[in-house]
Amino acid sequence: MTITAGLVKELRERTGAGMMDCKRALVEVDGDLEQGVELLRKGGQAKAAKKASRVAAEGLVVLAGDVSEGRHVILEINSETDFVAKDVNFSRFADTVAQAALIHQPSPTNVEELMALEVDGKTLEKLRLELVTKIGENISVRRFAIVDTDGLVGAYSHMGRIGVLVELNGGTIELARDLAMQVAARAPQCISADDMPQEELAKEREILMAQASGEGKPPAIVEKMVAGRLRKHLDEVTLLGQPFVKNPDQKVSDLLAEGEATVVRFLRYEVGEGIEKKKDDFVQEVMAQASQNG
Repeated sequence: MTITAGLVKELRERTGAGMMDCKRALVEVDGDLEQGVELLRKGGQAKAAKKASRVAAEGLVVLAGDVSEGRHVILEINSETDFVAKDVNFSRFADTVAQAALIHQPSPTNVEELMALEVDGKTLEKLRLELVTKIGENISVRRFAIVDTDGLVGAYSHMGRIGVLVELNGGTIELARDLAMQVAARAPQCISADDMPQEELAKEREILMAQASGEGKPPAIVEKMVAGRLRKHLDEVTLLGQPFVKNPDQKVSDLLAEGEATVVRFLRYEVGEGIEKKKDDFVQEVMAQASQNG
């Protein structure tokens, strides 16, 4: 398989490893990006432990709620450019979609059902198509979730780019909002270590074992090193293990114990999360145009 410069660059962006290390890794795994990340981490060349999601699409994450009904909505809607994402017509449409999801009974269960809902005699899909025609740019409702609960729900939006809902059992609304801010800032993968999939834990342990074994320590020491590093990793990626953003000396688990509360669930949406946006190469575009004209 041909290892392109773009593939090497992407692996370097994900891991922070050197270009030659990235190229050698990709050759060894036949161009598989995920295996390349894992190989570099095992060899210790990767500087970052976390995979970097390719976030490129524009748009908004919208939150809506009816506290009296115990109902909350989180929604992501995408546009092609940041310019359109800031357009008032776009934000109004996003709010309309969120409100429709909030008030409609029975609740829509997927995007298709959501877009079939009617507002003022027109379906949301019809309104979307009209907006696309008006703005001249593709617009799509990517995902949404509805939280119905008797518990407390904290909501936090960071400039419309990140939206979070946190549901608590016990505690206060202030605590729920603080934890929503925590989730926005630190992006935990799950609530606690018990929620981590066993296959992910096994893979992480395998990577840490490979790293520690390469340091020339005795097996008993390697086991202790891996156990300690795994605990540290779990603290970084689980909400309960993280230091509280407003008081780094206190863990979130201690904060919850102090507030006599437990986290039922959290939802975190970030605009464009996991979506790859095509990067236009202006130089290549000009050269292609010139060759056509020639």
